[in-house]
Amino acid sequence: MGSLYDKADIYDLIESEDRYKAYKKHWENLFEGKKIVSMLDISIGSGSVTLPVLDLGIALSGSDLSNEMLARCNKKISDKGFDPDLKTADFRDLSCWGDRKFDVVASTGNSLAYVSNEDVLRVLEQMDEHVSDNGYIYIDIRNWDKILREKKRFYLYDPFFVNGERVNLMQVWDYNTDGSMTFNLLYTFEKDRKIYRKETFEEHYNPISKGIITDKLKELGYSDIQLYSFPSNISMDSFENIDWYTILAKR
Repeated sequence: MGSLYDKADIYDLIESEDRYKAYKKHWENLFEGKKIVSMLDISIGSGSVTLPVLDLGIALSGSDLSNEMLARCNKKISDKGFDPDLKTADFRDLSCWGDRKFDVVASTGNSLAYVSNEDVLRVLEQMDEHVSDNGYIYIDIRNWDKILREKKRFYLYDPFFVNGERVNLMQVWDYNTDGSMTFNLLYTFEKDRKIYRKETFEEHYNPISKGIITDKLKELGYSDIQLYSFPSNISMDSFENIDWYTILAKR
């Protein structure tokens, strides 16, 4: 069973103008009153989360392991009239960016959970090396604390429509004996009220608690660590109740 990230066209099916606007509002909320000129997303993927910062006048750079996702991201950026600044890289080694510094260094899309908790600490160190003075580290990630507390098996998305056809997405979560998790993703495509196509994918994650991330950020010298929902324009009554969250930490 393959990874969804090898199928950028299917990965992007859930994207829409409404989601783009929500992400744009997310960045507007987070960056209000802050001097942000440049941003590096070390897990940019197809760019669905971070591309809206271009509309805010922020220069966006990005890297990712998936060449297919980067190719799609490249086209999206070019179509918006900007010059892509993208590199193929594992975020555990960001040497491809040399000594360049950015106002924000981000990891988006729950990507940190793809590597071990120990490796996440190394990634945060790599990110820190590219943060400018008074800059920020940004992370958005699933609430693994909640997932491990509730041990939910099924995660359902609202149906969405592409070219008039209904697409359903369901995830089935397996809790492995080594502490990792396997997400089984099932897409079904309906036309004339009949399922005519199915696509299945498998993603492997290593749950990581918020405390491990924030403790490492403090160790790296980030004293102003803010917690938001994801997207940030969604109200957060308590951390325990949200499925995804955002960390924005100032150097």
